Amino acid sequence: MRTSELDGKGNSVMGESDVGRGEVRTGNVSGQVVVGSGNIVIRSESGITAPTPATEQEIAQLRAEFARVRTLVPIGEPNSDRAQELLNELEESITGDIDLNIMDYVRGWFARRLPALAAAVTDLVLHPVTTSLVAASGSDRANEFWRRFGSSPSSGQSLR
Repeated sequence: MRTSELDGKGNSVMGESDVGRGEVRTGNVSGQVVVGSGNIVIRSESGITAPTPATEQEIAQLRAEFARVRTLVPIGEPNSDRAQELLNELEESITGDIDLNIMDYVRGWFARRLPALAAAVTDLVLHPVTTSLVAASGSDRANEFWRRFGSSPSSGQSLR
Protein backbone atom coordinates (compact mmCIF):
# COMPACT_ATOMS: atom_id res chain seq x y z
CA MET A 1 0.00 0.00 0.00
CA ARG A 2 1.27 3.46 -0.80
CA THR A 3 1.13 6.25 1.75
CA SER A 4 1.53 9.96 1.42
CA GLU A 5 4.01 11.80 3.60
CA LEU A 6 5.14 15.39 3.67
CA ASP A 7 8.64 16.41 2.75
CA GLY A 8 10.35 19.33 4.48
CA LYS A 9 8.58 21.84 2.21
CA GLY A 10 5.02 20.65 2.94
CA ASN A 11 4.68 18.72 -0.33
CA SER A 12 3.03 15.31 -0.37
CA VAL A 13 5.43 12.44 -1.09
CA MET A 14 4.33 8.85 -1.78
CA GLY A 15 6.04 6.04 0.05
CA GLU A 16 5.62 2.31 0.67
CA SER A 17 3.76 1.03 3.73
CA ASP A 18 3.13 -2.33 5.32
CA VAL A 19 0.45 -4.47 3.68
CA GLY A 20 -2.94 -3.83 5.30
CA ARG A 21 -1.78 -0.62 6.90
CA GLY A 22 -2.45 2.73 5.33
CA GLU A 23 -1.49 6.14 6.44
CA VAL A 24 -2.19 9.47 4.79
CA ARG A 25 -0.67 12.76 5.78
CA THR A 26 -1.33 15.97 3.95
CA GLY A 27 -0.58 19.63 4.29
CA ASN A 28 -3.15 22.24 3.43
CA VAL A 29 -5.65 20.67 1.04
CA SER A 30 -7.93 22.54 -1.29
CA GLY A 31 -10.63 20.63 -3.18
CA GLN A 32 -11.68 17.03 -2.98
CA VAL A 33 -9.63 14.27 -1.40
CA VAL A 34 -10.38 10.57 -1.82
CA VAL A 35 -8.76 8.15 0.59
CA GLY A 36 -9.04 4.37 0.55
CA SER A 37 -9.14 1.61 -1.97
CA GLY A 38 -11.95 0.60 -4.28
CA ASN A 39 -13.47 4.07 -4.21
CA ILE A 40 -15.66 5.22 -7.06
CA VAL A 41 -15.45 8.93 -7.72
CA ILE A 42 -18.15 10.67 -9.73
CA ARG A 43 -17.40 14.20 -10.75
CA SER A 44 -19.97 16.72 -11.83
CA GLU A 45 -19.17 20.19 -13.07
CA SER A 46 -21.58 23.05 -12.81
CA GLY A 47 -21.42 26.34 -14.57
CA ILE A 48 -22.67 25.18 -17.95
CA THR A 49 -23.44 28.34 -19.83
CA ALA A 50 -26.79 29.10 -21.35
CA PRO A 51 -26.99 28.25 -25.04
CA THR A 52 -26.46 31.04 -27.50
CA PRO A 53 -29.64 31.56 -29.51
CA ALA A 54 -29.37 30.94 -33.24
CA THR A 55 -29.19 34.09 -35.33
CA GLU A 56 -31.42 34.79 -38.31
CA GLN A 57 -28.40 34.26 -40.56
CA GLU A 58 -27.77 30.82 -39.04
CA ILE A 59 -31.42 29.87 -39.44
CA ALA A 60 -31.21 31.01 -43.08
CA GLN A 61 -28.21 28.69 -43.54
CA LEU A 62 -30.22 25.81 -42.07
CA ARG A 63 -33.11 26.59 -44.43
CA ALA A 64 -30.64 26.56 -47.34
CA GLU A 65 -29.50 23.12 -46.20
CA PHE A 66 -33.14 21.95 -46.23
CA ALA A 67 -33.45 23.28 -49.80
CA ARG A 68 -30.33 21.33 -50.79
CA VAL A 69 -31.69 18.10 -49.29
CA ARG A 70 -35.01 18.62 -51.10
CA THR A 71 -33.11 18.54 -54.40
CA LEU A 72 -31.81 15.07 -53.49
CA VAL A 73 -35.31 13.56 -53.32
CA PRO A 74 -35.71 11.40 -56.46
CA ILE A 75 -38.39 12.68 -58.82
CA GLY A 76 -41.04 10.19 -59.91
CA GLU A 77 -40.49 7.77 -57.05
CA PRO A 78 -43.63 6.53 -55.28
CA ASN A 79 -42.47 8.25 -52.06
CA SER A 80 -41.26 11.53 -53.61
CA ASP A 81 -44.28 13.65 -52.70
CA ARG A 82 -44.44 12.27 -49.16
CA ALA A 83 -40.69 12.85 -48.74
CA GLN A 84 -41.10 16.52 -49.70
CA GLU A 85 -44.03 16.90 -47.29
CA LEU A 86 -42.04 15.35 -44.47
CA LEU A 87 -39.06 17.61 -45.14
CA ASN A 88 -41.44 20.58 -44.85
CA GLU A 89 -42.77 19.20 -41.54
CA LEU A 90 -39.25 18.59 -40.29
CA GLU A 91 -38.19 22.13 -41.14
CA GLU A 92 -41.20 23.53 -39.30
CA SER A 93 -40.57 21.26 -36.29
CA ILE A 94 -37.06 22.70 -36.02
CA THR A 95 -37.43 26.35 -36.99
CA GLY A 96 -40.94 26.84 -35.53
CA ASP A 97 -42.23 25.16 -32.41
CA ILE A 98 -39.68 22.47 -31.56
CA ASP A 99 -41.35 19.06 -31.97
CA LEU A 100 -39.11 16.11 -31.17
CA ASN A 101 -41.81 13.61 -32.14
CA ILE A 102 -41.87 14.92 -35.70
CA MET A 103 -38.07 14.97 -35.87
CA ASP A 104 -37.95 11.37 -34.69
CA TYR A 105 -40.74 10.22 -37.03
CA VAL A 106 -39.28 11.90 -40.14
CA ARG A 107 -35.81 10.54 -39.51
CA GLY A 108 -37.23 7.03 -39.08
CA TRP A 109 -39.44 7.35 -42.17
CA PHE A 110 -36.46 8.22 -44.36
CA ALA A 111 -34.44 5.37 -42.87
CA ARG A 112 -37.23 2.94 -43.83
CA ARG A 113 -38.52 4.40 -47.11
CA LEU A 114 -35.62 6.34 -48.67
CA PRO A 115 -32.48 5.07 -46.93
CA ALA A 116 -30.25 6.82 -49.45
CA LEU A 117 -31.36 10.13 -47.88
CA ALA A 118 -31.40 8.99 -44.25
CA ALA A 119 -27.94 10.40 -43.50
CA ALA A 120 -28.83 13.78 -45.05
CA VAL A 121 -32.01 13.97 -42.93
CA THR A 122 -30.10 12.96 -39.80
CA ASP A 123 -27.61 15.73 -40.57
CA LEU A 124 -30.51 18.20 -40.59
CA VAL A 125 -31.71 16.92 -37.22
CA LEU A 126 -28.21 17.12 -35.72
CA HIS A 127 -27.24 20.34 -37.51
CA PRO A 128 -25.53 22.83 -35.14
CA VAL A 129 -28.32 25.36 -35.68
CA THR A 130 -30.92 22.69 -34.85
CA THR A 131 -29.12 21.83 -31.65
CA SER A 132 -28.90 25.53 -30.72
CA LEU A 133 -32.63 25.95 -31.29
CA VAL A 134 -33.41 22.85 -29.23
CA ALA A 135 -31.10 23.96 -26.41
CA ALA A 136 -32.75 27.38 -26.34
CA SER A 137 -36.16 25.68 -25.95
CA GLY A 138 -35.28 24.37 -22.48
CA SER A 139 -33.14 21.82 -20.69
CA ASP A 140 -35.84 19.14 -20.44
CA ARG A 141 -36.41 19.21 -24.19
CA ALA A 142 -32.66 19.33 -24.84
CA ASN A 143 -32.08 16.28 -22.64
CA GLU A 144 -34.87 14.40 -24.42
CA PHE A 145 -33.37 15.43 -27.77
CA TRP A 146 -30.05 13.85 -26.82
CA ARG A 147 -31.73 10.77 -25.40
CA ARG A 148 -33.40 10.21 -28.76
CA PHE A 149 -30.75 11.34 -31.21
CA GLY A 150 -27.31 10.92 -29.78
CA SER A 151 -24.79 11.15 -27.05
CA SER A 152 -24.88 14.20 -24.81
CA PRO A 153 -23.98 17.83 -24.98
CA SER A 154 -20.42 18.79 -24.26
CA SER A 155 -20.10 20.99 -21.20
CA GLY A 156 -20.48 24.63 -21.91
CA GLN A 157 -21.79 24.11 -25.42
CA SER A 158 -25.32 24.20 -26.70
CA LEU A 159 -25.89 20.60 -27.73
CA ARG A 160 -23.43 19.59 -30.33
